[in-house]
Amino acid sequence: MTLYEQLKNYKPYNEQEERDKEAMLWFMKHSENVFTRDNTIAHFTASSWLVNKDRTKVVMVYHNLYDSWAWTGGHADGEEDLLHVAVKEAKEETGLKNVTPVNSDIFSVEMLTVDGHIKRDSYVSSHLHINVTFLLEANEKEDLSVKPDENSGVRWFTLEDAVTACSEPWMKQIYQKLNEKLKKYSD
Repeated sequence: MTLYEQLKNYKPYNEQEERDKEAMLWFMKHSENVFTRDNTIAHFTASSWLVNKDRTKVVMVYHNLYDSWAWTGGHADGEEDLLHVAVKEAKEETGLKNVTPVNSDIFSVEMLTVDGHIKRDSYVSSHLHINVTFLLEANEKEDLSVKPDENSGVRWFTLEDAVTACSEPWMKQIYQKLNEKLKKYSD
């Protein structure tokens, strides 16, 4: 099943997801290069809510660019298998070697704003991340390590503490939504 079909079949959790899903489908249908950063207006990213087996903790990284504790994730960079991107980024950003998808379903969708910033000595204009989130799982006893070019901390948080640790107001709402979905998912 293509990503477009997956998104079309995705059942939004709330109004934010409903509207963001519509925008995502529109961008896929009407924009070029949505899987690469060549599209400087909006491009796909994949994130994960990376939880322990008990679903009581989540791994967060201290993201240098955003100066905040954040989920793992990254740019599609031409890859249309966003689950693969989410797993790869989770491993790279945390040092965890054994990261597995809970399933292959989309866990959440978000259109995220990114403020203009400097990256590798070049200015990157403000743009949108067309983000698909997957629910991943790892063993909390496995060693964690930072990826110095992207983050300066990696640790497990309780679900509630992950929301509190984040300093970005909008992302706090996204993480709270993910926690709510996780509880419903675990029932």
